[in-house]
Amino acid sequence: MNAPLRILADENIPALEPLFGPLGELQRRPGRTLRAADVAEADVLLVRSVSRVNAELLANSRVRFVGTATIGTDHLDIEWLESAGIRWCNAPGCNADSVVEYVLSALWQLAAEQGRDPLTFSVGVVGAGNVGGRLVKRLRMLGVRTLVSDPPRAEREGGEGFVALQQLLEEADLVALHTPLTHSGEHATHHLLNAGNLKALKPGAILLNAGRGPVIDNAALLELVERRQDLTLVLDVWESEPGLNVRLAQRCAIATPHIAGYSLDGKIRGTWMLYRELCQWLDRPMTLSLDEVLPPPVVARLTCCDGLDPRDPLRLVYDPYRDDRALRRTLALPAEERALAFDRLRREYPVRRELASLTLEGIREPDQRRLLAALGFSLAIA
Repeated sequence: MNAPLRILADENIPALEPLFGPLGELQRRPGRTLRAADVAEADVLLVRSVSRVNAELLANSRVRFVGTATIGTDHLDIEWLESAGIRWCNAPGCNADSVVEYVLSALWQLAAEQGRDPLTFSVGVVGAGNVGGRLVKRLRMLGVRTLVSDPPRAEREGGEGFVALQQLLEEADLVALHTPLTHSGEHATHHLLNAGNLKALKPGAILLNAGRGPVIDNAALLELVERRQDLTLVLDVWESEPGLNVRLAQRCAIATPHIAGYSLDGKIRGTWMLYRELCQWLDRPMTLSLDEVLPPPVVARLTCCDGLDPRDPLRLVYDPYRDDRALRRTLALPAEERALAFDRLRREYPVRRELASLTLEGIREPDQRRLLAALGFSLAIA
């Protein structure tokens, strides 16, 4: 009789039991402290971005399949995995809507604080892949002027529709970063924003990073914002996570612990995508759909009136200041405790749903219906 498949997974990946329990023996481990001894007897390894997966971890293991429940893959040594004949997969787009909604919620909140209409902002999107591409689409549906900088895509598709990074920094009221983290090549993104180009940010600009922390030189950014009080920062990702620059966090309007993509929908979608890939690799039929794994939302319908301020349902579904307050409570801790608290905020993150999980009823005015639908809410038939 063949031995059962041994599946080792990061303990913080949701919906593991219903999806992977029927496929083999499932064990959970803390992802950040994963060691070679933990994975030695595993056939399948499921991780998040906090685990470095390389020869040091897997060379002496039985692992033949690695899945990461994330969009990014910079924590995987893909070249080594492929040379070792290990099948790998990620979950592209799994939490893209969650990150997009983090950006939109922050934009609506900050615009109100500045006494501005968010639809009058010019938004610059740096990196138009799974996340950035969806953000661009949502912004354009809203009628927001959108600038896009993505040199690799511009080279593949032609320059129409893309602008240089320098132009974007000079013209955008809000700059949103959604690039992967790469360290080599013509378009490496490590410290893409640095002391040389950060100064190009237009007066009063908002800089938002919900991609990868080291895409911005955090030390250079701190030096800049301590000289330029006009700039507003929204940072969800940081260099040296789970550590962060406390002074930089204190200077942010919104500072959060790498949770922009942490909607329950996005996390379970990522797990389900790994389940789909593993079933295909094993040549086994899938027995569960994504809808069968997602729980019903606590608040599913909201009765509204024409004239509704979009900030109200946005805050109901996701308020970035809740996560900001949680992170700020950790900033006075010693460095080691603060790093542990950063991971704890992610590990114990409360349930958050995506905007589409909330159906708004009672809205009849056509322009408002179009706006709310473009934001991502579901709308009852008027």
